[in-house]
Amino acid sequence: MHIEPGLVAEGKIWLSYVTAAGAGTYALKLAADAVRERGLGSLVVRSAMTTALVFAFFEVLPHHPVGVSEVHLILGSTLFLIFGLAPAAIGLALGLLIQGLFFAPFDLPQYGMNVTTLLVPLFALTALAGRIIAPNTPYVELKYRQALALSTTYQAGIVVWVAFWAFYGQGFTVENAASIGSFGAAYMLVVLVEPLVDLAVLAAAKALNGLKGSPIFERRLYNAA
Repeated sequence: MHIEPGLVAEGKIWLSYVTAAGAGTYALKLAADAVRERGLGSLVVRSAMTTALVFAFFEVLPHHPVGVSEVHLILGSTLFLIFGLAPAAIGLALGLLIQGLFFAPFDLPQYGMNVTTLLVPLFALTALAGRIIAPNTPYVELKYRQALALSTTYQAGIVVWVAFWAFYGQGFTVENAASIGSFGAAYMLVVLVEPLVDLAVLAAAKALNGLKGSPIFERRLYNAA
């Protein structure tokens, strides 16, 4: 999902600092809430796990440049369901940063755009989850349509943000629109895969019921809200 270098000119990139600061501030609030709820140790462990997974998503899983960006299997909804909102947000931000620092330094100028593109759809996914998942439903009991709705929200959010950065950087040209369209079409194929991954992981968690109450997983995974 990386924004290609040069897509947004240096004179315009300031906007990404503003959006990233907003998303980062909200993520810090979520982290503070998580510490109050379950303690610092639980947040640190869960965040370390999501960071390692996000780094693997970027570096190990297949990824291909298409149009204005790259197509990645990021599995944001999976991270949210298994580890919780704050650890998922921290993992996405840190995993992306580690990749940029040690493996793709050419991506660092685009970090603000990329982290905004990852985090804001995650927050939207969370809002949707509160509407479509009944309070008495633990995540291990989710149905396919619910997993599909969460995945679609996250992946569509990423496509919308990439399109925004592309139009912001390159303008409303036919060539740019076509490039955005090819990226969006390719990226939405992830929607076919992610709900199945979600359900497979949730089924495995359900089978491992002895993990109920573990501080390394989201409490809602096994317990109703």
